[in-house]
Amino acid sequence: MARQSDPLPKKNPPEASEAPRVRTRDIFRIYAQEVRKHWVLFALVFLGALGAQIAGIVSPLYMKTLFNDVAAGSRTPESFHGLIALVAVIAALSVFGWIAQRVQTYSIIHLESRGMADLSASAFDYLIGHSYQFFVSHFGGTLTRRVSKFAGAFETLMDNVMLAFFPTAVFAIGAVWVLFLRNQVLGIALAAWIVCFIAFQIYVARLRRPLRVARSEADSKMVGTLADAISNQNTIALFSGNEHEGGIFRGVIELWRKATMRSWGADEMIWSIQGILIVGINIGLLYGAVVYWERGLITIGDFVLIQSYLIGLFGQLTGISMQLRRFHDAFADAVEMMEIIQLPHEVRDVPGAPALRIGAGAIAFRNVDFWFSKERPVLAHFDLSIKGGEKLALVGPSGAGKTTITKLLLRLYDIKGGAIEIDGQDIAKVAQNSLRDAIAFVPQEPILFHRSLMENIRYGRRGATDEEVIEAAKKAHCHEFIEQLPERYGTFVGERGVKLSGGERQRVAIARAILKDAPILVLDEATSSLDSESEALIQDALRTLMEGKTVIVIAHRLSTIMKMDRIIVVEHGTIAAQGTHEELLAANGLYHKLWSIQAGGFRD
Repeated sequence: MARQSDPLPKKNPPEASEAPRVRTRDIFRIYAQEVRKHWVLFALVFLGALGAQIAGIVSPLYMKTLFNDVAAGSRTPESFHGLIALVAVIAALSVFGWIAQRVQTYSIIHLESRGMADLSASAFDYLIGHSYQFFVSHFGGTLTRRVSKFAGAFETLMDNVMLAFFPTAVFAIGAVWVLFLRNQVLGIALAAWIVCFIAFQIYVARLRRPLRVARSEADSKMVGTLADAISNQNTIALFSGNEHEGGIFRGVIELWRKATMRSWGADEMIWSIQGILIVGINIGLLYGAVVYWERGLITIGDFVLIQSYLIGLFGQLTGISMQLRRFHDAFADAVEMMEIIQLPHEVRDVPGAPALRIGAGAIAFRNVDFWFSKERPVLAHFDLSIKGGEKLALVGPSGAGKTTITKLLLRLYDIKGGAIEIDGQDIAKVAQNSLRDAIAFVPQEPILFHRSLMENIRYGRRGATDEEVIEAAKKAHCHEFIEQLPERYGTFVGERGVKLSGGERQRVAIARAILKDAPILVLDEATSSLDSESEALIQDALRTLMEGKTVIVIAHRLSTIMKMDRIIVVEHGTIAAQGTHEELLAANGLYHKLWSIQAGGFRD
């Protein structure tokens, strides 16, 4: 959840399945909030831009006088000193403009760097607060790209507004006003042309926005496809899928190329029309100036004034034309992240949610309903009570709902009906962090950070000392293989822990759970990747870890849960049977069948 000081909105509508349509003002509102946090820097940017443009507007007035005096042909000392004075004024204005530009540039550098840092952090805070279901439904590479593009869009939009659009607007207004004072017809002609030019820009901006958004979406899809292939490189190699994946990626690239060509083609057509408009006003004003000069209404200096303004104005307008593509690309980039920001968190704390208070650690599922699709319910009217300190095992065929039960306990999903309670407290009404702090979870396939082994184990209790981390590693029997590594506990394990074997990753995850020492322990096939020798060693550590805790164990290897206080047989999302190992064998039901299959396999 975003912090209170963050610029990102906190939304809590009743339904969080779909984000509302992103509007232009939504993006500018977020960025404006960020700018207001650094208003002093923004004021300096504004004043610097204003000062630089004023210098650019005033300088041609003195150039006009200079050229008129030179054209007069007077070479007296007084005339010479007057020309030198004009040159000095023009030089002073140039220096003033240079200083103003430096103030503008240095201020916007600090403003943008701070704004991008804040926006990146806020976007991360909001993104990471989404549910487990959200992340399994999106490419990790695409999400990473969206966060970086959201902050980058702020830089681009600020550059365009404060370094291009605003300075051009100031210069245009000043040029029109000065020209109007010198010759009303020429001033009105330039003003009318600028209005038409701006109207044309607004019109085409609306037309090409869908093309920009389509190109940005195609770009994100390309990055997501690439990230998916890279993360599954081993599978691609094992199934000789290089050509197949290359074909998929080339297909995505082709979609991106077509979207890019449509967007760039539209830009080129717009630039062509803008070029015609610029040539037209330039020739028109020069023609008008010649006519008025022939009538004796303007001077040679006025030609210099008009051309100075036109050259400066055309240069800035051409720059804007070049920047508009970046501006709309940045806007499209921001839209992608805004869709996530406007998508409410699927699993949310109720307002003022208290922390979970752990006593005995009793757990109760009361008439729980859950489904991903209503047509295929996972749990229906599910009831289960676990006493504090009880050691419980969940067994059953794949897809029976065992892992879902543990994920609901951790509130990775919200249930559709009923209630889940810990020590009589509804977990939907307590703070999520306090709930998960009370549960140590070891998944079937642990995923580690691309950090050192010390950091990965310490994640269980981030304030733990090195000695406490090492002690937990010894109990989990991973100290032995860690000591054999070149960097020992400082060894980086690779992305998702790929530099370790499956069994080593699982022992690190168990060490992390041992270090956490939470009152409730959930083991989801926690020893499935261990060889027989390692499993025998780790069982002793797990028995120590389980003491005084409420324990839920999911295991397909039934030999590992024979000594549990109670075994629950789950089938089709319901409890098919429950009892001790001996009681369930005597009942001659599903558990007996599963045991016979495994025991038969052992005998063979």
